[in-house]
Amino acid sequence: MKRAVPIMVLTVAGLVPLWRFEPTPETTTVVSAPSESTAPTTSAAPSSGGETQTVVAGPTVTTRHGDVQVEVTFSGTRIVSVRMLQQPDSGPTSKAVPQLIEETLTAQSADVDSVSGATTTSEAYVDSLQAAIDGRDG
Repeated sequence: MKRAVPIMVLTVAGLVPLWRFEPTPETTTVVSAPSESTAPTTSAAPSSGGETQTVVAGPTVTTRHGDVQVEVTFSGTRIVSVRMLQQPDSGPTSKAVPQLIEETLTAQSADVDSVSGATTTSEAYVDSLQAAIDGRDG
């Protein structure tokens, strides 16, 4: 009986933070108003190999952590580089961006996995990336 009381008190004390926890929903808002900043922008320049490189900037995607915008460089139909034009200033984002870019170059599409700990940024990255890819095609 002497042990039961402290065990019960510690159990309740350990559960209090769980009861008080209120998760905040992660939301991603795509800026969709028709303006120059939301439309993918395209430019083309010949590369040293003779094939034209096309650079397309995706739209800015606003999240609760900050804006995300990518710039994709194509050589023909192949994605040769991805650069972040805007990204939230956080540790998880800084660690996630190289992984997202590497997966994009491997997949040659916006079909990449979200990075744990940077889910909101990952989703915004994919939205901006897909718009850039679509802007290149269209």
